[in-house]
Amino acid sequence: MIDISVSNLSKEFEVGKKILDGLTFQVDQGERVGLLGKNGAGKTTVFKILTGELDWDEGEVHIAPGKGVGLISQIPVYPPAYTVEDVLQTAFDRLHAMEKEMAELAGRMASDSDPALLKRYDALTAAFEAGGGYDTQTELNKVCNGLEISPDMRGQLFSSLSGGEKTRVNLARLILEDTDILLLDEPTNHLDLHATEWLEEYLDRYKGTVLAISHDRWFLDRVVKRIIEIHDGKAEFYSGNYSFYVVEKEQRYQERLRQYEKEQAKIEQLEKAAEQLRIWAYSGNDKIFKRAQSMEKRIERIRTTDKPTRERRLDRKFGESQFRGDEVLTIKELKKSFDGRVLFDHVNLEVIGGERIALLGDNGTGKSTLLKILLGEEAPDSGKIRMGPTVKIGYLPQIIHFAHPERNLVDTMIYDQDCSTQTARNRLAAFNFRGEDVFKPVSALSGGEQSRLRLCMLMDEKINLLILDEPTNHLDVASREWIEEAVESYEGNLLFVSHDRYFINRFATRIWMLENGQITDFRGTFEEYRAAQERAKAAASGKEKQVGRGLAPAEKEQSAKKEKPKRPGGTKELEKQVAAAERAVAKAEERQYELSLKAEEVASNYLELQKVYEEQKALEEEIATLYTRWETLAAELEEAKG
Repeated sequence: MIDISVSNLSKEFEVGKKILDGLTFQVDQGERVGLLGKNGAGKTTVFKILTGELDWDEGEVHIAPGKGVGLISQIPVYPPAYTVEDVLQTAFDRLHAMEKEMAELAGRMASDSDPALLKRYDALTAAFEAGGGYDTQTELNKVCNGLEISPDMRGQLFSSLSGGEKTRVNLARLILEDTDILLLDEPTNHLDLHATEWLEEYLDRYKGTVLAISHDRWFLDRVVKRIIEIHDGKAEFYSGNYSFYVVEKEQRYQERLRQYEKEQAKIEQLEKAAEQLRIWAYSGNDKIFKRAQSMEKRIERIRTTDKPTRERRLDRKFGESQFRGDEVLTIKELKKSFDGRVLFDHVNLEVIGGERIALLGDNGTGKSTLLKILLGEEAPDSGKIRMGPTVKIGYLPQIIHFAHPERNLVDTMIYDQDCSTQTARNRLAAFNFRGEDVFKPVSALSGGEQSRLRLCMLMDEKINLLILDEPTNHLDVASREWIEEAVESYEGNLLFVSHDRYFINRFATRIWMLENGQITDFRGTFEEYRAAQERAKAAASGKEKQVGRGLAPAEKEQSAKKEKPKRPGGTKELEKQVAAAERAVAKAEERQYELSLKAEEVASNYLELQKVYEEQKALEEEIATLYTRWETLAAELEEAKG
């Protein structure tokens, strides 16, 4: 069954400039589809048309009858007195109406024995129960916990929330409404890692249809099974997730390029022949002249393929300052509180040359505050920070500010970077600011464009410690890739805050996890950190199961000792098995080291890198199993000898 059908859709906002030009696609019931396209391609326009917020010029749009459509980016206006709880409760308006009518019917039935009242009451009771009317509070609490909508936040006025918090509440409301078709417009932009992973797990269980606009490549790989890309107002289709799309798109580009080059070679050959025929026709031979004309018409028929193009890649690198010595940064007993709440305390960390650190944690834990303390923009409550003597910091903040937003892009570069007009134009062009765009005032740029401009300016500073606060937030995929190319070529120290798991996975060699007022320092990649977390959860779960079976741990140990049969072969056999287990662990760890080297080699190749990470993940699990076996055998050997 088709849930969404769009046929020959056209829409223009300026005369002669169609943002959608014959767009045609369909989404079947239960499908998970990603809607991609560069900024301004018309993705959000499509969503507004599907929800009826915007009209279109030509074409047809059909939503399956009886299907409710929910749009995540659409934040309704509520009465000023509405709290977050009031907004969330609107998800149950239909159930609340049933409940109210049931109460009224119960009151009437006390004095009226009309069978019609009882029949209506029974029908409402069945519908109320089927709709989850008795479980609304449980579902509400479950969704709020997953999206980190705290009890305190539920009591706040909805109008007092930030844009990101409103988005989160609206997402919770849509989930609670159990909408048939979810339109997700950048759903992970304002979610931290925990909330994003919760949303992905929810969508795994969700029975309805999902059409998602997202620049979160990890999210797209986890959630969608098909890609629709809007290009020049039309739809291009890819039958797979984001990783499939990347490979297939490049293959299509290469195929179009080969076709174009083949046509150009044929055209060149025919043009030479036509030119020669015209020379011969000057002698007055009409037949040769007609043959030349015929050949020229043939050339025009062949000339059908435009030269394929793709997004321009970044061709500039960070200017790096030479770093001397190993010491980059030392933090001792750092503490910071805000509004009476301790953000972090007893933080002790040391950074040496060449490290790439991801500072992770839920929203509101104090990540950006820690960066501001390191930059000297805020003072700690206590503790010390010491920077290496030759450290030169470059900083890209989450929220970009310009001293003179009224200046255009060229003047901003000239005044701030002390460069010529031509140099400013060249640098801006490298970041895809071209033509008349460079004369726009900075205030007219989107958040993503302002980040790109600030990065462009940062590239010319000689630095050896690069600090990034949510560098990919609000950027489209092409802009994210520009930043990643710049960071890839940068060889100095890197400290960044990000919820972009693809970015974290690509660059972090060390993880600082800020939670419960403490920083857990993990030396390894994001994949290795996740694997370690899973092992810790599994170990904790195993201990809980052991403790909860009636006997105390000490009693279980004694019982096990009594019941354990003797191992055949005695201690010699055990020694052999322990030695074999040690060799297996050593071999697996050698392979782990080889994979870490391979990951560095293929870091710029997304697909190859994913394969390596999958192999690393499997190897992590194997090593955990081998360690468990080794420890078990070693304990048995010690017991046998004792």
